[in-house]
Amino acid sequence: MAAASSSSSSVFFIFFLFFFLFISEATVPPSATFHYVNSGELEDTNEIFTEYDPDYRFLPPFATPFDLCFYNTTPNAYILALRMGRQSDRSLKRWVWEANRGRPVGDNAALSFGSDGNLVLTDADGQIAWQTNTANKGVVGFAILPNGNIVLRDAAGRFVWQSFDYPTDTLLYGQSLRVGGPNYKLVSRASATENVDGNYSFVLEPERLALYYKKTMLYWSSTFPEVNKASRGLVNATLEITEAEYSDGNYNSLRFRLANASDQPTVLLGTNRYNSTFSYLRLGIDGNLRLYGYRRVANAVAWSLLYTWFNRDWRNSLEGIEDECQLPGRCGKFGLCEDSQCVGCPTPKGVYAWSKDCVAKSPGCQASGFRYYEVKGVDHFTVKYSSGMGPVDRKVCESKCTKDCKCLGYFYHTDQSRCWIAYELKTLTRVGNSTHIAYIKTPV
Repeated sequence: MAAASSSSSSVFFIFFLFFFLFISEATVPPSATFHYVNSGELEDTNEIFTEYDPDYRFLPPFATPFDLCFYNTTPNAYILALRMGRQSDRSLKRWVWEANRGRPVGDNAALSFGSDGNLVLTDADGQIAWQTNTANKGVVGFAILPNGNIVLRDAAGRFVWQSFDYPTDTLLYGQSLRVGGPNYKLVSRASATENVDGNYSFVLEPERLALYYKKTMLYWSSTFPEVNKASRGLVNATLEITEAEYSDGNYNSLRFRLANASDQPTVLLGTNRYNSTFSYLRLGIDGNLRLYGYRRVANAVAWSLLYTWFNRDWRNSLEGIEDECQLPGRCGKFGLCEDSQCVGCPTPKGVYAWSKDCVAKSPGCQASGFRYYEVKGVDHFTVKYSSGMGPVDRKVCESKCTKDCKCLGYFYHTDQSRCWIAYELKTLTRVGNSTHIAYIKTPV
């Protein structure tokens, strides 16, 4: 019996060794390798309108309606990115994936796919700006799929690496958010010209979908029934399309499918009458979520905004959609918001007309150098979706803020004795409840 077991183990080891050697020796055939240099004439942006009004150069690999490009919004700072939209389209082309955000390259940078199966972006001096880290892992081919997924395949057709696992600020049809790891989330762009990570992130957590400002300040989380009914331990949320129950059959439902160990509930995002497979979800520079659809109009194609998660018509929208006042930056550095409008600038002397220059003065760190002023009937953007601290006496809350140099003020609900410490003020929302009070630090 022992001899049989030993023989079986030997066969398994030989098979494993053979499999390992086969994978490690698999190489990309010469005809499938490439080396593209970022040089030559730039495309005419007046002919093809593209998001952020960039300079760019096409690379040969494409899968309609996707183009791989080097593009920049500041001189000689190029990003390797995937653009969505046919050249014949009359509407704005959109950037839906980026390889090296925050680590731009210059002219004469190169994208190489060698026989070892590694996809590498190098600057002109040879320094690596970005890579897939797939050298000698059995990769034999590169492809851009019709859904916009950039993949590196092994000999069996399995994906060794895929761009769908590394989203930037956009989620395409069939792409997922996943729990865990730094890559499985959407992160906003800083600005139209600054192509670095912005302040906002959209993540999937074991019990909810969530939006954060500066990684830790929660300003929205899922409260719709489909998520609440899900068992603990969500794994991923996939943007998908299904046929809706309409008599003409032209409608499609866009939804998130939430996968966990016991169930697959869905979150309805809306309906689209057009080609839903080219729909995408974008976390904008302003921290808002927007869903876009792709549709044909008179032999051309145009983008259609299907919904905006934080919007002025929130009362008549899908369940879970919020007023724009819930966006941290809706009213700049410090402003009072009501019904999606910036309506005032809270000051120690009262609420004045809001302007973009409205800002709270730096209080300094010494307790003797600042005092608090009161603003009634307002909430901080973090209050609605976080429980705060308490029940606790207001003086305890104030003491905590006073001793914390980074605290700019605190928010207190007298009816529930709950406290929220604010390290940034940004947008305050006016609420019809005088028991919700802000205490803002101001220099003496």
